[in-house]
Amino acid sequence: MKKTFIMSLLGGLALGLTACASTPTNTLAIQKENNQYEVTGVGKTNLIAKNNAISAAQKTCTRNTSPVVVDEKTAYQGVLKGVVDEQTGKLVEAAAGVIGTITGKNASLAKDDDYQTTLTFYCKANS
Repeated sequence: MKKTFIMSLLGGLALGLTACASTPTNTLAIQKENNQYEVTGVGKTNLIAKNNAISAAQKTCTRNTSPVVVDEKTAYQGVLKGVVDEQTGKLVEAAAGVIGTITGKNASLAKDDDYQTTLTFYCKANS
């Protein structure tokens, strides 16, 4: 009985600790040639991923400089990638949201890392 209780307690603790883990919203900057940097931001939507990448770029530049974007790439990485195109995926996500609202359960397929934006930039001195 004690052994079962201890195992259940440890299992619950492990499960509770994994629930606290979260996906980081952006990466540290990678320095490339010609004083350029690359950062990646992730998010539930295209806009959130871009904002997270921009935030990482702004943190990379010192306070007297600002990031100037050279290249931007955004990709959908969600559960429906490769199954349907992005527009159909949005429709399926919306339908799941409606079903979730009706049933009172969270039926969302969206995750915090569905979209990934990679920015290549350099830091330019403020004038």
